[in-house]
Amino acid sequence: MLKSFINVDANSHFPIQNLPYGVFRKKGGKEEPSIGTAIGDFVLDLSVLDDAGLFDKTSVRGQKVFHQSTLNRFMELGKTAWKEVRAVIQELLRDDVPTLMDDADLRKRAFISQNQVDMLLPVGIGDYTDFYASKEHATNVGTMFRGKDNALMPNWTHLPVGYHGRASSVVVSGTDIRRPQGQIKPPGQEYPTFSPCRQLDFELEVGCFIGTGNRLGEPIPVGEAEEHIFGMVLVNDWSARDIQAWEYQPLGPFLAKNFATSISPWVVPLEALAPFRIPGPMQEPEPLPYLKTNKAGSFDIQLEVYLKGDDMESPQLITETNYRHLYWSMAQMVAHHSIGGCNLKPGDLLASGTISGPEKITRGSMLELAWRGAEPIKLSNGKERVWLEDGDELIMTGWCQGDGYRVGFGEVTGRVLPAVKLEGMQEVGILKS
Repeated sequence: MLKSFINVDANSHFPIQNLPYGVFRKKGGKEEPSIGTAIGDFVLDLSVLDDAGLFDKTSVRGQKVFHQSTLNRFMELGKTAWKEVRAVIQELLRDDVPTLMDDADLRKRAFISQNQVDMLLPVGIGDYTDFYASKEHATNVGTMFRGKDNALMPNWTHLPVGYHGRASSVVVSGTDIRRPQGQIKPPGQEYPTFSPCRQLDFELEVGCFIGTGNRLGEPIPVGEAEEHIFGMVLVNDWSARDIQAWEYQPLGPFLAKNFATSISPWVVPLEALAPFRIPGPMQEPEPLPYLKTNKAGSFDIQLEVYLKGDDMESPQLITETNYRHLYWSMAQMVAHHSIGGCNLKPGDLLASGTISGPEKITRGSMLELAWRGAEPIKLSNGKERVWLEDGDELIMTGWCQGDGYRVGFGEVTGRVLPAVKLEGMQEVGILKS
């Protein structure tokens, strides 16, 4: 097993087998952001390695891709460049390679503790697409609203259902989330009212970033789709269920989803996830040829969600599930997204939709966990939750478990703040149990 000269705890998400990419700035610093990789409790500044000429034998030489404020320029270079750079970084961090290990001055300039940096949004996101790829989640939601016999829409097992989201409100982990507001139509009421959302929810998702895109009118074959994926992140696609219930007829989510989507700051390369590749669920009926693949398209990624109210001493686990439950693979999502000729571009974000499993603890949203309010979540302080309240913090994490090491995503967190007070608009009282 590869080992780094940097001491890495067995439970760390960032061993030498991972090496995710992110954008950071020193706390309190005014210098431009840098691109780095995580190793144990440290960030390795790749711009420092670049300046030292350590990438001169790769295709990124002279392009200053690690002196940027986003990963986009590096991402668009393609898989060959990604593999070359990853190989160099992994070699430099090995415990039997002296180049970096024995150069005290270079180490001092290149390494910085993770608790001394602010992580920034890693990618300039041009477009964002959210899918609906978990059969268990789609079945749960359909059962609640349409009954068990009509849970899945007729098209669901034939194509990856999705919608185009709002890229401008994708934020990095740690960003506070304002409670959205909009039109809500309570049951039995003839007309809607304006109100802060009363049914605020989270959605546990995993997303992928497109590295190299395709030209307009030229679809990406499913067998080549992963060649276009740079890496993956955790996603919390916050959701205003009551706003959506009124506005989605006849189209889809709008204000209910465009107020915020949180992502983890470290982008994990597909190469780091390769040892944990597994087949996805059996697909019946057999997909149409443009979606059919014999390659194992899923990954064994353990996922957890914790909730911490502002009056709780510590976060409480409320969900533990696995990425393996996704019915549609990322490759199938990319292939379907582009089959009509849509041109994906470097930095585009594709998210999985809520990931739920077959058991109650594996449900990936409050809507499912509390079963639309019928089964409140009991908290350690004696209180209950049906929906998220002001002051609540959501913490999502995920990792793949290897033999003596983990390849993880870190965390994506967000805390709910009260809705903005709008002068002249009467607010509906809500939010505390």
